[in-house]
Amino acid sequence: MRTYRFHLPLSVLFAAVLTVAGCHSNQTQPQTSDQASTQSPDGKPETGAPAGEKRARRHEPPPPQAVNLPAGTEIRVRVDQDLSSKDSQPGQSFSATVADDVTIDGKTVIAKGARADGSVVDAKPLGRFKGGALLAVKLDKVHSRWGSYPVETGTISKAEQGKGKRSAGFIGGGAGLGALIGGLAGGGKGAAIGALAGGGAGTAGSAFTGNKQIVIPAESILTFRLDQPIRIVERGPGEPDNDADTDTSADPALKNR
Repeated sequence: MRTYRFHLPLSVLFAAVLTVAGCHSNQTQPQTSDQASTQSPDGKPETGAPAGEKRARRHEPPPPQAVNLPAGTEIRVRVDQDLSSKDSQPGQSFSATVADDVTIDGKTVIAKGARADGSVVDAKPLGRFKGGALLAVKLDKVHSRWGSYPVETGTISKAEQGKGKRSAGFIGGGAGLGALIGGLAGGGKGAAIGALAGGGAGTAGSAFTGNKQIVIPAESILTFRLDQPIRIVERGPGEPDNDADTDTSADPALKNR
């Protein structure tokens, strides 16, 4: 049996080796830009998260700032509807608009035009209790582009004593209101005036009108004073609004006046 041997030229063998090496190099994937090693500003290589995630962290907004509106701060509001000792009911809510910017350290904390909510603390028409008519209101909440903020304020009250005699324009909170009602019912003019003079919680100006019934006309301006401070939190774009009805220490972004 005859055996045949094939002898390939050296150049053919060399070409085959190069072909195999080229195929192996094509199977190796290059590093992406995010997988490539990076260096920190001090020259040391950074490890851990991909470069894209690190860039996002570098652009995170600064933490929110906060400021406190102290007790005694005045908030002037313009009421949207009529309130009266004859037609209003205790617990009835009313809407209003902030009449002036509320500022602290030159920054506007609550802007003019912000919405506000209040409620009727007490309303007694003439003839319902001895002494005359009574109307008392308070502010409950202010709204802004950054959220809604519960507030605790003093009570603004007006009493009409029989025959057109009126009490002063404002009283304190619940205790002062009780003293005013008690003074009128018992005919004690001194008790009513004393409660009013010691409160200083809010002023009504000329908002209260009427002959024997007490009326706060729509568009009247009432000035309320905070009984408790409010913590105002600056909020950036995209951050959630605050609407914690049970938290009286929350509130809006600071705005340069």
